[in-house]
Amino acid sequence: MRDAIAAVLAVALLIIAASLGTTLQMFRKRRRLSRESERTLGRAIVAEIPAQDDLLLFTEDARRFHYGARSIDKDRIVAARILINGAVIAACVSGRRATAADARMTTEAIDDRPEGIARDRWDVVIEALDGTVIVECGAIRERVSQELARAVFDAVKEELRRQDAGPA
Repeated sequence: MRDAIAAVLAVALLIIAASLGTTLQMFRKRRRLSRESERTLGRAIVAEIPAQDDLLLFTEDARRFHYGARSIDKDRIVAARILINGAVIAACVSGRRATAADARMTTEAIDDRPEGIARDRWDVVIEALDGTVIVECGAIRERVSQELARAVFDAVKEELRRQDAGPA
């Protein structure tokens, strides 16, 4: 009797493992197709940001940044800020549209504190002439969210610097 129960349990575990493996392959395929779709549209992937159910891609092309279904025109961006638990720790403001208040908030460096940031919430706020977009990078342990926020912020900051430098 004990052997029969063990056999049934082993078969059930094998079925569960096969189901999990199939689901994982499905998610990998969907993720790969999503990345390939962005590349065929001429977009470079800046970051893959975890959302509740899936990954959202933050991508860019020559004229826009794309975050999920939202598009942000590069030439309409005014400022970008990194937030940690809602507090600004770094900002970059367009020199073409800077005000005195914006200039006071601008910081170029991110204070790198490996201790104490394991569960902090990281976001990037992109302010444009037609609205504000919050890129929610999350609160993933081991500095993953921090690196995602840095990648998004650095891409936007580089674009603002390129625009401030003018046509090449």
